[in-house]
Amino acid sequence: MDQHLGGRVSGALWLAELQSLLPSGRVLTAGDHLHEHGQDRWHASAMPDAVVLAHSREEVAATLRFANERGIPVTTRGAGVGYVGGCVPVHGGIVLSVRPMDRILEINPRDGVAVVEPGVILADFQKAVREIGWYYPPDPASMKECSVGGTIATNAGGPRCVKYGVTRHYVLGLEVVLPNGEILVTGGRCHKNKTGLDLIGMFVGSEGLLGVVTQATLRLIPHPEARAMLTATFATFEDAALAVEGILGGGWQPSGLEITDGFTLQAARDYLGADVLPPGDAHLIVEIDGRRDSILQDLKALRELVEGLRAVTVTEAPDAASCEAVWELRRAFSYSLRATGLTKLNEDVVVPRSKLVDLVRFARELERETGIAVACFGHAGDGNIHTNLMVKDYETDPRARAAADAALDRLFQWIIAQDGKITGEHGVGLAKKRWFADAVTPAAAELHRGLKQLLDPQGILNPGKFIE
Repeated sequence: MDQHLGGRVSGALWLAELQSLLPSGRVLTAGDHLHEHGQDRWHASAMPDAVVLAHSREEVAATLRFANERGIPVTTRGAGVGYVGGCVPVHGGIVLSVRPMDRILEINPRDGVAVVEPGVILADFQKAVREIGWYYPPDPASMKECSVGGTIATNAGGPRCVKYGVTRHYVLGLEVVLPNGEILVTGGRCHKNKTGLDLIGMFVGSEGLLGVVTQATLRLIPHPEARAMLTATFATFEDAALAVEGILGGGWQPSGLEITDGFTLQAARDYLGADVLPPGDAHLIVEIDGRRDSILQDLKALRELVEGLRAVTVTEAPDAASCEAVWELRRAFSYSLRATGLTKLNEDVVVPRSKLVDLVRFARELERETGIAVACFGHAGDGNIHTNLMVKDYETDPRARAAADAALDRLFQWIIAQDGKITGEHGVGLAKKRWFADAVTPAAAELHRGLKQLLDPQGILNPGKFIE
């Protein structure tokens, strides 16, 4: 079922030395451990020679020094729930798991910061912060499974990006182990910092290609007093997309603005129950937050606007509990698509918000011309619409795979031509590697290679991905 990738380096000559370097139990070589750590949620896998379970910065540094001196590939891994093959060890070597580094070291409301290790599960961190009345907004759908380090590696987003921004906007400081084992500390606890170049920004979203994050200082904000939500259905996806323009053009700044198409809605009804969603071929979630004494008044005004934007049904969720029930439903959409039995090619493309309706129309045209269902849902407020090709027999039929790959190429080339981006939050990884050169300018591609060469001259970190 998996696509197995070659290029492995035999570890027979160095495994015993690595095991003697680290504490007992840190180095795993059994086949089941290697298989588990050789894949993420994309369809590719590759077997490493060893898995290192790092419990500290010092163990990360020792592993990287060892590997750098011997030219052994190292692929860093957090929780392993990515969608682009980003932590697949395509050249074998060592998978360096920082998942055991899972301590929340500090939550400090006076400074508005938290200090965490990379293996902390995002939802656990958010809960700990919320319990003292503070807020860490980035909220990818995998928040109950993904690690903070993984969200930093991919610059993860989520529904609340439309108002609060992505992971990069909340990273104040990083401790990073470089490929040669040196430890870099950049940034800190200050909410403003213009001391030197933006080294933090270089590592956020770097997909494990430049260094290994071992500690992060994250910005916190006060939690909004209250939130409320409208859900609305529409006769067509185009009507829902036009409603998005109407909401944003009407002066509203939602804390979440999500759109879903008819294919995804039907998959959810089939998977979760026919009555989980009202009738309609498109669905909007519009969440607002703010002061407790004004939120219901705002909700009433928002409802009046949405009802005038050709909505078929409008439902209110007037408090935090009812809002969270809607988000739980939204997070189940991806699982509902998987339950169709089709292979979901999960593409997190981004377009300028003015091109949202054009993207929807292109997706429908692509569906008609290829016969491949295209399920669209996601973050309408910032143009990050997950455009998923739903392919029958992708893993077993070479013709089906070739047709789907050709359709993907059409999608990405159209996105690039519209001044869009091929990934908004999942990263490039393996899945989008072949489109990277088209997605950036030649000067930008060369600068990527230059930074990689400067920081990782041996090329040991996550080789085989989009920077060679």
